[in-house]
Amino acid sequence: MEWLKTVAPTIATALGGPLAGMAVSAVAKAIGVSPDEVQSVISSGKLTAEQVASIQLAELELKKQAQSMNLDFAKLMAEDKKSARDMQIATKSWIPALLAVFVTIGFFGILLGLMTEHFKTSDALMLMLGSLATAWTGVMAFYFGSSASSQAKTELLAKSEPPK
Repeated sequence: MEWLKTVAPTIATALGGPLAGMAVSAVAKAIGVSPDEVQSVISSGKLTAEQVASIQLAELELKKQAQSMNLDFAKLMAEDKKSARDMQIATKSWIPALLAVFVTIGFFGILLGLMTEHFKTSDALMLMLGSLATAWTGVMAFYFGSSASSQAKTELLAKSEPPK
């Protein structure tokens, strides 16, 4: 799904945050699938050039919508993670850690099973691996932070002029 960050960064950011429903609807409408099919279609990487162009148009429309509603998807996503971390600090619940362990074991277990040919490759297994990879990325971002702010700093430095 990394390609989506290049083609439609606003949609990619929204998909990972609290306004995912808005992004899913935009993509579903753009490529002519049901909202339930969006994840599998994007993960498959088998979009036509016309569908990719439609996603880019949906990106522009979503940006326009976000501006009219004064929404900053990256800020909302950061606030969403911060509130989850704050809740964890306050409640000290063991459930997030347990889910993180299960996601990690599931992801690397399936990956190892595929690499050692213990599992027969199937579309369902690859879909599950893709979903677990996305979940594992979320787990890592929750516990160790996101590289989004680091990437933003890198872009700002690249655009800035060196001091004289």
